[in-house]
Amino acid sequence: MLALYGHPFSSYTWKALIPLYANGTAFEFRALGPDDGYSMDFLRQVHPAGKFPVLVDGGTVVVETSSIVEHLALYHPGPAPLIPGDPAEAATVRMLDRVFDNYVMGSMQRVIAAHFADRDNPGKGLRDSPDAAEVAAGQARLRQAYAWLERWLGENALPPHVSLVTCAAAPSLFYADWVEPIPADCPRLAALRAELLALPAVVRCVDDARPYRAFFPYGAPDRD
Repeated sequence: MLALYGHPFSSYTWKALIPLYANGTAFEFRALGPDDGYSMDFLRQVHPAGKFPVLVDGGTVVVETSSIVEHLALYHPGPAPLIPGDPAEAATVRMLDRVFDNYVMGSMQRVIAAHFADRDNPGKGLRDSPDAAEVAAGQARLRQAYAWLERWLGENALPPHVSLVTCAAAPSLFYADWVEPIPADCPRLAALRAELLALPAVVRCVDDARPYRAFFPYGAPDRD
């Protein structure tokens, strides 16, 4: 039995959950809570930064979400292709995975981190007011990434869902649009977000995360 350590509201946990749900893979979800010292001790032992999600597959421990998706594609394949068989197409998928993680998810998290007293230890609570310069910088990076993706989508075709790109793009665009709405001049990207949020595996992640929306320090909008 596979085991995934994570939290239902975590964007990177979604990235690991989506391929599991899409392929109907049997697994145990070990949802982390504030008093789960045992699991947190385990994460500190197996992850270089003590972060989640972490996948345990028998005696194999896999950290980092892109590697988790690659592992599932290799050892637990199903109807969702995850990684294209063609090497050139696979290279494009991996490129887009990094774009969504680094420049959409990363920029969104920069905005969120600006609200915490200690960005490396959210348990210390929120600042009296967010770091305005960091918020502005993160939002500017998001607009830059949105524009790049809009151009890319106008010139290229995405691989079929559910792929590694789906797994990275769905949580990235879901939360990023909360902190910096996708502008009207990026209609392809907005359409992609809507398309992703209609996928059954993504719907399940969205619904499971609803009880935790009050935790969103930027303020979760009354939509989605």
